[in-house]
Amino acid sequence: MDAGVETIRDAGTGELILRRIGKSADSDALEANPRAALRVQVNLVEVACNVFASDGTAVRSIAENSFRVFEDGVEQKITHFDASSEGASIALVIDASPSVLPDSADMKAAAQQLIAGLSPADQVAVVDFAEHTFLLLPFSSDRRLLAKAVAGVDVRSLFADTIGSNIYRSLYLVADEIFPGRTGRKAIVLLTDGQDSGLGLNLDGEGVAPRPGEHRATFQDVVQMLSAHGIEVYAISTQNRPGIMTPDWLAAHQADSLISPAALDLGIPAYTVFLAELVRRVGGQLYFLKEAGTVAGAYRAVVQNLSAQYTLGYDPPTRQPGWHSLRVEVGGHGTVRVVNRLAYYQPAEE
Repeated sequence: MDAGVETIRDAGTGELILRRIGKSADSDALEANPRAALRVQVNLVEVACNVFASDGTAVRSIAENSFRVFEDGVEQKITHFDASSEGASIALVIDASPSVLPDSADMKAAAQQLIAGLSPADQVAVVDFAEHTFLLLPFSSDRRLLAKAVAGVDVRSLFADTIGSNIYRSLYLVADEIFPGRTGRKAIVLLTDGQDSGLGLNLDGEGVAPRPGEHRATFQDVVQMLSAHGIEVYAISTQNRPGIMTPDWLAAHQADSLISPAALDLGIPAYTVFLAELVRRVGGQLYFLKEAGTVAGAYRAVVQNLSAQYTLGYDPPTRQPGWHSLRVEVGGHGTVRVVNRLAYYQPAEE
């Protein structure tokens, strides 16, 4: 997917532009000319959310008139409502770098279980990556083809592709190349150890936002791309959960950026901070493989989450480029906790 791709930055908008300088065997359907990757007109803002009771169980069968959605603090009229009856578009993105080799067999077996547990209406794409990103199967509901694609994930075959592990570049490419035009619930299920070598990320801010004259992709570009397309990320880390990073701790820090050198003093590795920050910004959830017990256990949690989602849609009141805050409230169901992405990104118009 990323062969022959270079990035430049629009001097006026600051947004990233992908330029294809050649074609690979798997990119025949992609444009060869430069294109502004974020030229996505947001005609309908879709907000996926989950509603949980005080004991943590998902609350289902809530009617549309119980929901209220706010953009930048102003209530919006809901024009689209889906209580998980429509199919979801789910990209299964699998880290195939050498560091995940010990988990590779369980990973593939569990991926098959994930696919089997989804609704027949859901469509799944399969991608793996190390230094480069490989689309093994575009969105499909054919379970036979999906099983074959997952079986084709081979960590050992990518040992030569080990200059780095480009997690966030892969997410950017997946969002940009296979999700455009898709509506309804959209999610990436990412299995990784979190150790990215592509963006040069650190907790002092390197690689997080673009600097003057810098053309390479940054963490901010990845978040903007995912948000512009309304894609949530369900990240499954193969690492241990840091002791302080409990679900309650994450909920208490939902409104604040986690990217800070202070995280190291709390015993949180930088690569885990960035996975948590990604999920905080675009919506979804962060799971820890060793806590779930197995990859299959983590995948089951993802399926349960997706199957209990509500999607609210409304016409945005403004085309003002930039970030717009989101808030969802539910009335008439006692004390519940609503989880949804905190904002969406409106790209600049051409």
